[in-house]
Amino acid sequence: MDKKFSGHHLGIVVMLGAVWGLSEAALGMGLRNCASAMSGSIMTGVALFFIAACWVISQSWRGVALLVIVASLFKLFDALLLSLPILHGAVANPIFAFVMEGVAFLIIVSLVKDRLSKKTTSQALTGGLSALVAVNLFPLVKFATGIPACVAAGTGYPLSLYYAYIAVALSFITVPFGILAGEKMRFMETGMIKAMGIKKFQFIVSPAAVILCLMLVLLIRSI
Repeated sequence: MDKKFSGHHLGIVVMLGAVWGLSEAALGMGLRNCASAMSGSIMTGVALFFIAACWVISQSWRGVALLVIVASLFKLFDALLLSLPILHGAVANPIFAFVMEGVAFLIIVSLVKDRLSKKTTSQALTGGLSALVAVNLFPLVKFATGIPACVAAGTGYPLSLYYAYIAVALSFITVPFGILAGEKMRFMETGMIKAMGIKKFQFIVSPAAVILCLMLVLLIRSI
């Protein structure tokens, strides 16, 4: 199902990554009090929504890679606003999580192949399995960043595994919705490009959306 990533979808994938980055900043603020509990598992479900939508739009691992890069750049911008170094548990580890979530989704998609777009049950299973793989990969973060994964209070168990059931249960829901959203966005993208032309969409609308999301992140961190 993987196809060569076309620049035709570049603008909407960048926009999607910007919204994901914005949602991470917004959720990070709202879940600040439970950052040592289940917030990472909730964000895994949210991340897989955007990754699923991106896959439907681009149908390429390159599109998913671009999505992860854009979301990671937003995380770095957020870190700059919070005066945090890159090698900080609240910066480097979430970026590693983004990468693992993208990798996990692509692994599962390569197994289910064309069945992904046909049945809601298959889509939900893809979401649950992707989350399960992602949370099991996350403890490897220590080898990538040098910063160990947070553990559940009173245990030595990584939070990603301790609350894995939340990530899996949430992803059963978010991935089918992400696929549906991706289908709608692809249809809208085609209409917008026909009406405006690809250059206006790629070089005006998409950057404007990114700038708007960056401004909203700035507003969130100034509250």
